[in-house]
Amino acid sequence: MVKQLSERLDATFAALADPTRRGMLATLAHGEATVSDLAAPYEMSLAAASKHVKKLENAGLVSREVKGRTHICRLDATVLREAHEWTERYQKFWAGRLDALEAALKTASLEKKLENLDNE
Repeated sequence: MVKQLSERLDATFAALADPTRRGMLATLAHGEATVSDLAAPYEMSLAAASKHVKKLENAGLVSREVKGRTHICRLDATVLREAHEWTERYQKFWAGRLDALEAALKTASLEKKLENLDNE
């Protein structure tokens, strides 16, 4: 179970690492689109766009339906939810750590100001 989740997260983050694929996902967030629609903003060939879609598909981020010669793509947010849940755990950890750091820095700054006043 943990290994499967780890492999899915690896595939998800690898797919999301590319700005073109993130742009394609943003387009699909508005509704289904053909591979041609997804390729258009990037002035890339259908073959190149199809490779990007395949990477998204392998990560489980996109599903593709073939109707004749047209490939219709849809966003599948299930895997994104898993990635969000994973990152959220670390966000909570870091938020607490950063809040503590901010408080410590404010205290140190105030102490430094008071020390400077005492030395004047």
